Amino acid sequence: MKPIAGTVVIDEQGLDLADFERVVTHQSPVQVSQACHKAVSDCRAFLDRVLDDGRIVYGVNTGFGKLASVILPEEQTRALQVNLIRSHACGVGAPYSEDVVRGMMLLRLVSLTRGYSGVRPVVVEMLMACLNEGIHPVIPQQGSLGASGDLAPLAHLSLVLLGEGEAILGGKRIPGAEALQQAGIEPLTLQAKEGLALINGTQAMTAVGLIAYLKAKRVMDAANAAAALTMEALHATLHPFAEGIQRVRPFPEQAAIARDIRRYLAGSHLVREPGRDKVQDAYALRCIPQVHGASLRALRHVQETLEIEMNAVTDNPLLFPDENAVYSGGNFHGQPIALAMDYLKIAVAELANIAERRTERLVNPQLNEGLPAFLAPDAGQSSGLMILQYVSASLVSENKVLAHPASVDSIPSSGNQEDHVSMGTTSARQANQIVDHAATVLAIELICAAQAVVFRGVEHASLISRRVIEWVHRYVAPYAGDRSYSRDIAQLADAICRGELSDVLAKGK
Repeated sequence: MKPIAGTVVIDEQGLDLADFERVVTHQSPVQVSQACHKAVSDCRAFLDRVLDDGRIVYGVNTGFGKLASVILPEEQTRALQVNLIRSHACGVGAPYSEDVVRGMMLLRLVSLTRGYSGVRPVVVEMLMACLNEGIHPVIPQQGSLGASGDLAPLAHLSLVLLGEGEAILGGKRIPGAEALQQAGIEPLTLQAKEGLALINGTQAMTAVGLIAYLKAKRVMDAANAAAALTMEALHATLHPFAEGIQRVRPFPEQAAIARDIRRYLAGSHLVREPGRDKVQDAYALRCIPQVHGASLRALRHVQETLEIEMNAVTDNPLLFPDENAVYSGGNFHGQPIALAMDYLKIAVAELANIAERRTERLVNPQLNEGLPAFLAPDAGQSSGLMILQYVSASLVSENKVLAHPASVDSIPSSGNQEDHVSMGTTSARQANQIVDHAATVLAIELICAAQAVVFRGVEHASLISRRVIEWVHRYVAPYAGDRSYSRDIAQLADAICRGELSDVLAKGK
């Protein structure tokens, strides 16, 4: 099987973050390697032998959850799988965005292609075809406990494979059967184990988590750029960023942030040496390496966790043909992702917290080193950028509520058989909200800092800061009188999340 140009091939090594983003964001087609096809076929043949031998396998010839003790005759096993999908598709709330849905489909496909789930190759081919044809199931966001997997979200995904439910195709919301018909795809008829294999896993929380993480990396870049710009606007000193200070507290992430800030401010005539009037800066400026560095350290841990999970097998039971074994276990439990997402929430919320404090220093005439009050030349008649700081304050306060760890909560289900759950999907959804809020807070700091440096004289700023200001002004014109900034802020925040500012910062590295 020769890959088509631009195709992401799922093979025995699985995916990396770049592959995930290509498929999810850029809608690159997907192909499954011959080796993975063989692993799927071999595992299915093993399951068929197990069933022919009359062995009892959870969820194949038994009921689910508390009903696992109910043994079913062979003629009921197919109906069991369809009933499972239909009964579990009871999610509520607004639907996930199409990028999250694509992420769920891709990750479910990867998990099944590992060859431990017992599905037929046609199930893999069906998922791949829907992904490549742009058939995106309508999946409500709420209803997963994050253990036994993301049952409700994945059931909504699976309904469309059966020609039921609803899907988005070509931007239109239509019945699942119609979407398959338009793409020339026959609905799937489930056999033993396949319904359970489709919905038992952590793919909703992991897809949301990966998308949140990819945006968070770009928010980190924006935080460093905004911090550097604010330092110039407030005539800050570079002494706290000296290599020696970082060396004696040797967190590599702290040193990396300090190094980036020194690079961003190289050649600036606006930063100052400490003097009689100001010996040292406030914490929001002086402690940037320590605060941003701690968040960067957290992001690296989150990345490691997500990279493991995106290629993991997370359904139950699992089949091991080489061992002649079927094991019931708990790989569907979302605790690793739940903890990582709570960590991500806190780390990114802190980037927003310190950014809002820097924004306050830019607009507050008592703190902004002689800049106009609220960055308005005619303050009093005009409010200038006063209310942008209010918006930041509102968002960081909301983040503090969202950052409460979801993973410490649990509630029993299925007659107390499933008595500890992760709430990982809730945590991932909250993390994604916090990242979006942080991008907005950073957009506001960039608008204010760029305006402040205009007052100081852009020609005195560093080369990289001048590039950042030029980029900001593509979306937000310099202040020329009071006006609404809502659209400007939203567009700039979206551009941050897309990685545009990260690309500007990467030039000349």
